[in-house]
Amino acid sequence: MHELYFIVSFLFYFVIASSISANLNNIPVLNGSNFKKWKEHVMIVLGCMDLDYALREDRPALLTSSGTADQKGSLEKWERSNRMSLMIMKHSIPDTIRGAIPEENDAKKFLTQIADRFTANEKVETSTILNKLVSMRYKEKGNIREYIMEMSNLVTRLKAFKLELSEDIVVHLVLISLPAQFNQFKISYNTQKEKWTLNELIAQCVQEEERLKQDVIESAHLTSNYQGNCINKKRKWSNKEGNSGTSHHMEQQKQDKVITCFFCKRTDGHVKKDCPKYANWRAKKGLPKEPVAN
Repeated sequence: MHELYFIVSFLFYFVIASSISANLNNIPVLNGSNFKKWKEHVMIVLGCMDLDYALREDRPALLTSSGTADQKGSLEKWERSNRMSLMIMKHSIPDTIRGAIPEENDAKKFLTQIADRFTANEKVETSTILNKLVSMRYKEKGNIREYIMEMSNLVTRLKAFKLELSEDIVVHLVLISLPAQFNQFKISYNTQKEKWTLNELIAQCVQEEERLKQDVIESAHLTSNYQGNCINKKRKWSNKEGNSGTSHHMEQQKQDKVITCFFCKRTDGHVKKDCPKYANWRAKKGLPKEPVAN
């Protein structure tokens, strides 16, 4: 029985230790540009482990001789939360940053000191995000929904720095960032009385992009057919010219053909049977004259 209790206790603490280790690994190491992300992960881990009490509540008053059990329990809970919170936060802070922060035994005050150190960095990050938001332009990558969601994510990040943009402004920023192909679409929106929400804008932009794609496909198809017809016409015309040229050439060859006498080899247009020399030759041989063709 004692051995079974030991095994169960060992397994319980092993699971607890593994869980704590996994949670600690989820917290990124604090650096000069990720304070918001670091703080968010710290709060999630401490909340999941039920150790964020000291960050939510001030330290309870010291116990007196008349203190109740509830007061004692609250103080013990706060002290444990405070101690574990300090250990977990310091675990994810490098020595170079920890050395610049005054020693503090109150977890809430320690977190405030860290936040004060990174206030300037938040201003820089706010400026960077805002600059990216107003300078974004859609490059026609074929997924306008993803593009608008990226802009919306930047707006959400600005809210974390207490810079909130209204949905109307976000809609106009999206429309301004669209290329010239969407000009008719933008004019249509600006001339109507109704305003779109961001979700309505996404749906309309997706529909418009599909229409533009279809127009491009149809235009390419018409251009291809036109070019094909032009090529076929050129081929037919070339064939006609080629046939005409061939006939003309053959006729010219017939006209240019030289009639040569097979007997005297003269090229004055007479043939052998009409050749005077051939007639004299036959007479000398005593041969009869060539019959005259009718």
